[in-house]
Amino acid sequence: IDDVIKVSGHRLSTIEVESALVSHPLVAEAAAVGRPHEIKGEAISVFVTLKGGTPDDALKAALKAHVRKEMGALAEPDDIRFTAALPKTRSGKIMRRLLRDIAAGKETAGDTSTLEDYSVLAKLREEEE
Repeated sequence: IDDVIKVSGHRLSTIEVESALVSHPLVAEAAAVGRPHEIKGEAISVFVTLKGGTPDDALKAALKAHVRKEMGALAEPDDIRFTAALPKTRSGKIMRRLLRDIAAGKETAGDTSTLEDYSVLAKLREEEE
């Protein structure tokens, strides 16, 4: 199930984590995905586009605190990555599969024919290097 991340035996909805992030005044869009974690099973990785503000460590800390306040400590993202845009299909759906691969440090594989803008994926890969 793609919409659920299992953290330390607890099932968390990616949509709830994303909603908590988007409720922050500086966040335009967010996508939450799980990535493998040795101890917790899965870690929460989020990709965020901003309405304003500076994408720095202070804002990362503020966003983590915001999610913790909205949902509890268990839902606090393990890592936050700021990006100019999220990879989407032509119909506007976020391609979480690609984000999961990037978060896990894997090469993005599989069908990308429905990707609306390939430069978004290239930029995300570039930011990881």
